Amino acid sequence: MIGGGGPGRLGGGDSTIPGRIPFFACVIVLVFGAFFARLFQLQLVQTDDLRQRSQSNYVRTLRLEAARGEILDRMGRVLATTRPANGAQVVPNDLRRPEVAYAALAQLIDGDAGDFRSRVGSPTGRQRFQPVRLAGDLSDDEFARLESHLFALPGVFTDRRPRRHYVGGHLAAHVLGYIGEIQREQLETRAFADYRAGEVIGQAGVEALLQHELRGLAGGRNQVVDVAGRVVDVLDEIEPVPGGSVTLTLDLDLQRAAEDAFLPDVLGEPARIGALVAIDVRTGDVLALVSKPSFDPNDFAGGIEAARWKQLSEDEWRPIQNRAISGQYPPGSTYKVIVAAAALEEGIATPGQKVYCPGSYRLGRRSYRCWKAAGHGWVDLHRALVESCDVFFYQMGVELGIDRLAFFARGFNLGRKTGIPLPHEQPGLVPTSAWKERRFAEPWMGGETVSAAIGQGFNLLTPLQLAVAYAAIANGGKLVRPRLVLRSEDVDGNVSEGAEVEVQGSVPVAAEHLARIRTALTGVVHEPRGTGGRSRVPGILVAGKTGTAQVVGLEHTEDLDEDEVALRHRDHAWFVAYAPADAPEIAVAAIVEHGGHGGSAAAPIVRRVLAEYFGESVGPVPPAPAGAPPESPAPPESPAPPESPAPPESPAPPAQARVAAAASAELEVEEASVAGD
Repeated sequence: MIGGGGPGRLGGGDSTIPGRIPFFACVIVLVFGAFFARLFQLQLVQTDDLRQRSQSNYVRTLRLEAARGEILDRMGRVLATTRPANGAQVVPNDLRRPEVAYAALAQLIDGDAGDFRSRVGSPTGRQRFQPVRLAGDLSDDEFARLESHLFALPGVFTDRRPRRHYVGGHLAAHVLGYIGEIQREQLETRAFADYRAGEVIGQAGVEALLQHELRGLAGGRNQVVDVAGRVVDVLDEIEPVPGGSVTLTLDLDLQRAAEDAFLPDVLGEPARIGALVAIDVRTGDVLALVSKPSFDPNDFAGGIEAARWKQLSEDEWRPIQNRAISGQYPPGSTYKVIVAAAALEEGIATPGQKVYCPGSYRLGRRSYRCWKAAGHGWVDLHRALVESCDVFFYQMGVELGIDRLAFFARGFNLGRKTGIPLPHEQPGLVPTSAWKERRFAEPWMGGETVSAAIGQGFNLLTPLQLAVAYAAIANGGKLVRPRLVLRSEDVDGNVSEGAEVEVQGSVPVAAEHLARIRTALTGVVHEPRGTGGRSRVPGILVAGKTGTAQVVGLEHTEDLDEDEVALRHRDHAWFVAYAPADAPEIAVAAIVEHGGHGGSAAAPIVRRVLAEYFGESVGPVPPAPAGAPPESPAPPESPAPPESPAPPESPAPPAQARVAAAASAELEVEEASVAGD
């Protein structure tokens, strides 16, 4: 019945709740019992195990840098390689007591605690967990000391990375170049789209030119570290893949001989300043390339120190500059072969034509001196080149005019880049009347042509340009592009050949005129009055031309002895040669900045390079025989006689006969000739 008081009625008392209290109490007791049991297990039973597991509390991922590929010379000898370098790093977040750690590191690895502190700084966020490298090339002793104390230095650990090593130090530094950390502006370019900040790349020379071939593929390692930053396990690892190797056209022995040739003759004297290029006249292969002063690219391998970079960049003699391809100099008398070629091709000079040299040349109201004050007398083109008579070329240049002269100079690829695959090559300058009008808004003057005809004035050339031009004379007129890379090979052995031999064109000079110039250049070295006698190599027929390029006007130096002239005001010394003269293989151009005369300063340098190339020993040049012909008598101090047919002379003997006679007697060049060029 509804509303009744029986136990089944609605609204009656619930007698089940009190009965359930024991049940809930049991559940609570069981839960807390399980909790305390687990707590007992964790705190007492598994204490040691859990302590060990807690120490291994995070995974660190390390990037494993790949070794750069080797750079080899043409014979497979190593020029640049990679060696392992031990380093020290810290993880800022793991340093318990940074100041103590910095002080300890300074003692262990001979560093500076303040420098370590500044390198690490005060990183925040994720940067706290990024390793900071404090030392990159520890000695074995330093590495051993640090390893033995790592247990007391939480957050400090050692590593081993590949480090670039240039076997010869300064040797071929301007060809090989150097490496450095990638710059922000480089990262923004398409060429470096797959690079990351902090990567080390080639920044100059072959290192930069062949960056993608030399670059390896980085690997990685996941390792478990404890709360002190100590590695306790390696989870997995991907090995880095080294870069490919590159074989250059350089000849290591020839390169070393060329660089040694710039060393001083007397111990303690400063080394010579200048540049040298040696190329194969048939292929354009660069066999040696020197620029002095130089630098050691090993200084850049681990990141160059600020003090060292400042020293290099502020040096007044610019050791970083590659003078062989970017040094632009007046060519001096080496330019006379261009004037001679132009004069022959234009019919201004003929085989029998002679010019009288009284020691000066008059144009308008001004006189222009020949290097030989007493004059050379009557000279033809052959003798003018052999003895480097200025007056002959003054007259040829004036008759040609600057624009025709410039046409032939450009025909020898002067005034433009040669195309060598190295950065920062300069084009030099071959002036024209139109160029001067644009540059200075002034007309070209006749006196400027006189200076240009002997390689002075506005003329500017690089040593490489002259080497290419003389190679063209030697090989019959072909302008061969300089080649630097023979081949590259990746880690799997796949070979890619370098650029093929490339003939860029031919000089605008007939073969018979080039032959006449080659005969004269042989005479420069082997005839008694030739200015290049100090380049002779026993058993080898050498052809070449000396040159002396003024740095300042004669009015600043003419009343001073050579050793009284300030170094910066002394003339540059040139010598350009090829050999063997009868079957040319190699051309060499050398300049000694502020070295004086080409015959005495630059020719001996070229001689040492040629001797190395042909495997000949170089001894002192023997003295001239007593029967050497006398100098041409100087004319009286009066205007030169009007042009008239030169007095008949017996024809000059063939080149082979002249050379054989000179070589058999090993004639030394006369001091008067050496003084000229």
